[in-house]
Amino acid sequence: MDVIDRLRPALRSFEPYDPAFSPCRVNLSANENTHELPEEVRAAIDAALLDTPLNRYPDPMANALRDALAERHGVSREMVCVGNGGDEVLFNLLFAFGGPGRTVVTCPPDFAEYANFATMCECELCPVWRDPEDFSIDADELVEAARDAALVILTSPNNPTGDLLDRALVERLLDETDALVLVDEAYVEFAPEGASVIDLVAKRPRLMVLRTLSKAFGLAGLRVGYLVAHPSVVDALGAIRQIYSVDVVAQAVALAAIRERAAMAGVVADIVSERERLLAGLAEIPGVRAWPSAANFVLVRVPGAAEVRRRLRDEHSILVRDFSAAPGLGDCLRLSVGTREENDALLDALSVILREEA
Repeated sequence: MDVIDRLRPALRSFEPYDPAFSPCRVNLSANENTHELPEEVRAAIDAALLDTPLNRYPDPMANALRDALAERHGVSREMVCVGNGGDEVLFNLLFAFGGPGRTVVTCPPDFAEYANFATMCECELCPVWRDPEDFSIDADELVEAARDAALVILTSPNNPTGDLLDRALVERLLDETDALVLVDEAYVEFAPEGASVIDLVAKRPRLMVLRTLSKAFGLAGLRVGYLVAHPSVVDALGAIRQIYSVDVVAQAVALAAIRERAAMAGVVADIVSERERLLAGLAEIPGVRAWPSAANFVLVRVPGAAEVRRRLRDEHSILVRDFSAAPGLGDCLRLSVGTREENDALLDALSVILREEA
């Protein structure tokens, strides 16, 4: 049986997701939070797990978690939709509001799943490429591309470049176009205060903000993300989502983590401090160009990036993400910010490799 011929045409070129993980001493490839959870957060999660029955179906809409998230952001429950990771919410948005004949605007280099999911949903993709030097977005070009678009997807801080979105650009898109605008804020907890646009959602019904517990909350293995949006958008997603997509364990752990979020502030502050120390260390290594970042990762350009990545893995047991084959990111590596010890190991290894490669 020729399975490929039976697939929908839009799906025939896709392959299973492979993050290119390898067993290693230091894994800085996936933008995970490598810090330990604070004891009080761990204790709250353990208690929640012990109190969670596994023989009953979960609340389909995760309403207790929605209430906690709504309280966190000063909105109503009706403006929050929880999903199996931010990826599920993103896919459902494209499934609901995209499709054949509808255009989705993105600003690459950005999160590759935007284009992948748009293609799966048979959307027309309109990329507005960032400046190759500083990764800024041409506001006029973006607004023009968005005039006939169904959805515009922006990221702040952007993955993998680390830069923040201009708040004025978001408002201009909403003022001058009729598109839905999604701002993916997966990494915004690591950015300076005031970087989020989530406060605009209540008065801007076409604005949606995506968040996750995978990064700042250190719960990447849990798969919990959520959208803050107009109630009509949340209702639409509630109607087309996979039922019970957020299981009882995920709901219980996420709720405990949100309630104990104040205890995570120290972890986030340490990651931000380590990010700046990592950037300072990179600036001292000849041959490295590092861009400023407001996230928990740093994008760097090094000569022969693919070989540098291989040597980091094979000779130093340090794993980073190679973006050198991606359009607009020649010779670029993305380095997640780890603990102090992990970052020191990375800086030492890079110094050795680049000195030998010079």
